[in-house]
Amino acid sequence: MMEFSEGKPIWRQIYDLVCTRILSGEWTEQSRIVSVRELAADVGVNPNTVMRSYERLESDNIIYNRRGIGFFVAEGAKSHILEIERREFLTEELPATIRRMRLLNVTLDEFTMLFREK
Repeated sequence: MMEFSEGKPIWRQIYDLVCTRILSGEWTEQSRIVSVRELAADVGVNPNTVMRSYERLESDNIIYNRRGIGFFVAEGAKSHILEIERREFLTEELPATIRRMRLLNVTLDEFTMLFREK
């Protein structure tokens, strides 16, 4: 069972889970991934929700469907995910972090020091 957060749609959290499995190497390029029904049972959601995630992953060229066989990780999926994640981080997450840092008077020196430690 997967624990879902309130701030993000469930289909998007499943999308992120698939991307994480690909990035971690658990699912490799050209390998078959779990079926919609299997993943739905594993995470405890309706198969339609997983299908929505798979459809978006397919439209983003991260997975592809071989009719009658199942879904597979697309060639170049890992680098494509990194490109998408990097773009989202730079355009959405980082600006929000910078706004929060300014609000809290966190200096660039403090941030740099923490960045280097981690």
